[in-house]
Amino acid sequence: MDAFYAAVEVLADPSLAGKPVIVGGAGARGVVASCSYEARSFGIRSAMPSVQARRLCPQAVFVPGRHELYQEHSRRIHAVFEAFTPLVEGIALDEAFLDVTGARRLWGSGPEIGRAVRRRVRDETGLWCSVGVAPSKFLAKLASEAAKPRAGPPGSPPAPGLGVKEVAPGEELAFLHPLPVGALWGVGPATRKRLDRFGIRTVGELAALPLATVTGSLGVAHGRHLHALAWARDDRPVEPERAVKSVGHEETYAADHHDPATLRQEAVRLSDAVANRLREAGLAGRTVTVKVRFADFQTITRSRTAPAAVHAGAAVARMATELLATVDPSPGVRLLGVSVSNLGPGPRSEGRSGPGPTEQLQFGAGAGQERDREPAVAKAVDEVRRRFGDAAVGPATLLRADGLAVKRRGDQQWGPGEGQRVVERPGLCEDSPSSGPG
Repeated sequence: MDAFYAAVEVLADPSLAGKPVIVGGAGARGVVASCSYEARSFGIRSAMPSVQARRLCPQAVFVPGRHELYQEHSRRIHAVFEAFTPLVEGIALDEAFLDVTGARRLWGSGPEIGRAVRRRVRDETGLWCSVGVAPSKFLAKLASEAAKPRAGPPGSPPAPGLGVKEVAPGEELAFLHPLPVGALWGVGPATRKRLDRFGIRTVGELAALPLATVTGSLGVAHGRHLHALAWARDDRPVEPERAVKSVGHEETYAADHHDPATLRQEAVRLSDAVANRLREAGLAGRTVTVKVRFADFQTITRSRTAPAAVHAGAAVARMATELLATVDPSPGVRLLGVSVSNLGPGPRSEGRSGPGPTEQLQFGAGAGQERDREPAVAKAVDEVRRRFGDAAVGPATLLRADGLAVKRRGDQQWGPGEGQRVVERPGLCEDSPSSGPG
């Protein structure tokens, strides 16, 4: 999708059309999640600190993200994809791979299918997408980037893109080798620094290096992977059913936290949200990980694997707070995250009250009875929340003067903000309420 979050916001509020729109946290520690092409013309990009974005474009309109709204549009978009082929691998709310090998007799050639998908997405959602057609997933992804609109000079409308770009069989290397080496999956800042020693700037230059040189510099596995991509070798199939590897939440705070008691409350809040998503997906996990980023951006993680899988908020919170107790918060905690991995089917997905496949039976009546109570409580909590909303019931430690401070997906996903739409111009700030999370 083209500038998906920003495009959805413009669709919801047409008065934003043609303006530099930034979706993300508007606060001092917020980041840009998405921005319109009008904003990109000022040099703004995703993952940029919002403070820097505001300096580049003081007149930008900051809009707090609304994950549920984007999720609803994503469902409609993916329904269009599935009308063309059942082989759809969603890799984000706004992106997917489609294997149309078996659909060509019905829908035409790859480019014809791409144009049909693009028209139907536009007709049914009001949004634009860009399509790449190629023999492999890797090249199709790069082709879709080549099909996108391009930001023009500051203050000017974007230049239209191709909409659909095909890399035909036999043309792979001619398309791929002139691209910057950063286009390859897996080339981040550290890898770029190592490749700079050899003067590598393009994919073709990397492909020309002997494999032994690449693996000697980058390691065997990483080097072989990048060298294969540089020669357009990617035989991964489209996987419609990709297993979820972890479920997590993290939050960046407007001010650093130093108090262990406050951080314990935050860990409980994040754990409650993670457990809620686990149960919604019918999953349970054995490994709980706590992520801590300090004021100086140093980031550490602590993990623990339990003998029995968990999916109740109390169980996740207990492990998370125990892990957090091993961390010294005195330098100031900028970000805290909780995640659960080592996943498998949970009891609810099995339709029974006993232990699921990921749970281990224990000897001793006391331990078993205590363990069995938490899933029962979690089930009751889910039923209450379905009827009365997320904030109707939750851990007592999250009770505030204005109600329960529960966290849900998309809440401050891109850093703290003011919780308002912020329209900033030199010497002028106009605020209006927004229904989305900030």
